[in-house]
Amino acid sequence: MNSAITRHVAFLVYPGFVLLDLSGPLEAFSVATEAAPGSYRLSVMSLEGGEIGSSASLKVMTQAAEADAIDTFVVVGDFGLASRAISQEMTDFIRAASTGARRTASVCMGAFLLAASGVLDGRRATTHWRFAPKLQAMYPAIRVDGDRIFFNEAGIWTSAGMTAGIDMALSLIEEDLGREAARTVARMLVVYYRRPGGQLQHSSLLDLDPESDRIRHVLSHAREHLSDPLPVEQLAEVAHLSVRQFSRAFLAATGATPAKAIERLRVEAARTRVEDGRETLETIAQVVGFMDLERMRQSFIRVFGDPPQAMRRAARTIQMGK
Repeated sequence: MNSAITRHVAFLVYPGFVLLDLSGPLEAFSVATEAAPGSYRLSVMSLEGGEIGSSASLKVMTQAAEADAIDTFVVVGDFGLASRAISQEMTDFIRAASTGARRTASVCMGAFLLAASGVLDGRRATTHWRFAPKLQAMYPAIRVDGDRIFFNEAGIWTSAGMTAGIDMALSLIEEDLGREAARTVARMLVVYYRRPGGQLQHSSLLDLDPESDRIRHVLSHAREHLSDPLPVEQLAEVAHLSVRQFSRAFLAATGATPAKAIERLRVEAARTRVEDGRETLETIAQVVGFMDLERMRQSFIRVFGDPPQAMRRAARTIQMGK
């Protein structure tokens, strides 16, 4: 792989930043540069310059912030941003750097800095799922979706928490250098190749996290056999319980009935495929066990509030950067 253009990727940090928000995406671009020499020039900036301490007490050396000649401007996060004032100097610099850059991105809570600077006004954005409601409340001009891994709207990218910054970086690399280059970086990092931006930030299996090993085994079995009918009798057999005992144990362990839990697992699996756009909705309904499109449509409306057709259109619009 060769690159005819050297793109300057500048990361903005500040005291207390989350180290993983920087190190994950930074390493992705670094590996891309090794694979395609000359493709990127990387820098880590701060308003002050010099050593900047992270939330993990590890210090990194930075250069004084300069808004000029940046191709990709990346603002990293800090969990304290949802509850403290952001300086005028910081917002002024972010606006200037974003205006001059070809594209701007935030990792995790970095969305709060972009929001405070006005960069996200009128756009859809994401951040760590735990703080998405706070971002929406503080900045009503933004349309916040706390489910997504990352968003791209017309060159303004936002990612979910922590490791989602790597997924976003892989997508940025793919945009610059192509799919095979991004795959090469993913293999070197030993990560899943670029989770789709529309994938949920956390699995329903995390919400349904029972203490019972028996019920966890049932959920794992269901996830691996979603295309099967999965009647309650079959699930009870996997748990080695009677149907009545299983139904009571499942509800006590997860707070949901078996039918509701299976529905959640199916819509989660279907949503990634729906937003990916490469399969027909009818095929997806069959693959994840809904059997027909109408049943899948009703489940999507119950869980997400929108039918799969609307979610596919929205994903296509976001992918096109409109």
